[in-house]
Amino acid sequence: MSVTCDGTARRPNIVFLLADQWRASATGYAGDTNVRTPNIDRLATQSVNFRNAVSVCPVCTPYRAALMTGRYPTSTGMFLNDLHLPATELCMAEIFGRAGYRTAYIGKWHLDGHGRETYIPPERRQGWDYWKAAECDHSYLHSHYYEGNSPDKRYWAGYDAFAQTAEARRLLREYRTDPRPFLLFVSYGTPHFPHFELPPGYDTLYVADRIKLPPNVPPDLQERARKEATGYYAHCEALDRCVAEIMATLDETGLANDTILVFTSDHGEMMGSHGCTPYTKQVPWSESACVPLLIRAPGVSARSVTAPINTPDLLPTLLGMAGIRQPRTMEGDDLSALVRGGREMPDRAALYMLVSPFHGNKAYDMEYRAIRTRTHTYVRNITGPWLLYDDERDPYQMRNLIGAPGHDSLRADLDRRVQTELDRIGDPFHPRRYYLTKFGYEIASHGSISYAPGARPQSPDRRAR
Repeated sequence: MSVTCDGTARRPNIVFLLADQWRASATGYAGDTNVRTPNIDRLATQSVNFRNAVSVCPVCTPYRAALMTGRYPTSTGMFLNDLHLPATELCMAEIFGRAGYRTAYIGKWHLDGHGRETYIPPERRQGWDYWKAAECDHSYLHSHYYEGNSPDKRYWAGYDAFAQTAEARRLLREYRTDPRPFLLFVSYGTPHFPHFELPPGYDTLYVADRIKLPPNVPPDLQERARKEATGYYAHCEALDRCVAEIMATLDETGLANDTILVFTSDHGEMMGSHGCTPYTKQVPWSESACVPLLIRAPGVSARSVTAPINTPDLLPTLLGMAGIRQPRTMEGDDLSALVRGGREMPDRAALYMLVSPFHGNKAYDMEYRAIRTRTHTYVRNITGPWLLYDDERDPYQMRNLIGAPGHDSLRADLDRRVQTELDRIGDPFHPRRYYLTKFGYEIASHGSISYAPGARPQSPDRRAR
């Protein structure tokens, strides 16, 4: 924390930049030679780079709920898209707001569950004060939002990420003269598909024939994957420009010296890997489950960290960095000491999951619980051990070691670690019907979600804790 002119401690500002469907490998600093991300690469040289960051459930709404609450999907019931996060959950903006922060949210929300184009009134915003957002809209050149307390639908001018960034920059300039700390959250919709709804000039930046695919993309998907990747990478390059503009505004306003800057994503994108078609997420492979995570903070030296970090850990960690006590209802870990330069945690592991599959492809759509360590990925499905990879020696996860000789002890150890984590959060790991019934959901044949007769059970009110 910095010190004000009267000698009192001032909590750091926080700017949180969230991309949608940006996989961990798709940056220059991570080694992808296809994409141009010079500004995010520069941010990586100034940040703590978590090389094993995972999405607790690689789907939009579940990730966002875990991020806002510091709790697991099996605890909140937020394990599918388009669900409503109950007002009884204690959330990020409520905690920071009580600590004296101004809070502002711009962009995609996807936690309201009342329809993707529906106005979200203040009582359903989980404590965010400034509001220029929409539930969900991936029409990037004609993207809607609602502002303040007006139910009038508005539209971002041009490519929405550029307009959202301009609004964030305006707020930063406004906040520079306010003595209160602020939490500014910018939630982008890209590089999530559609991959070809791009700003002018970006549709020709990448050529399919020049895209180099990883070796785990089978021949029958390579043509389609290369085509989709051209638009995907163009969205990434556009967001790289947005990150550059945010960084420049923090510098020009002098806020950079007092601001924690976070760049990450909710989940990844398979783009043909392991036979999963482009647009696919929710599956346990690294392309889906691993995300970029950069945390730049005043007085914190840049470095790479191999200790795994999970979505529920992010809110406790930010609270720790801001000197705010973590509510006891949270299930994630405060890793702020690690961010500040603490010793590596070689034995740490991160639990992630799929509670209720929705793609309908039986080849890879199944419930799972998985664990990511510094060196390995282990996945258990309903029937038992499913996948085991040595991520150091096999980064593309092409050799499943579940039945390989000499790995029985490792598999048993990782299986015990999964069970320990499940016991800690009270997850019995049953088939999806158990959780749908427990939280009062019904899923129609076309995939829409409704509450079953009797409605969803009321969660204990955690807001006062």
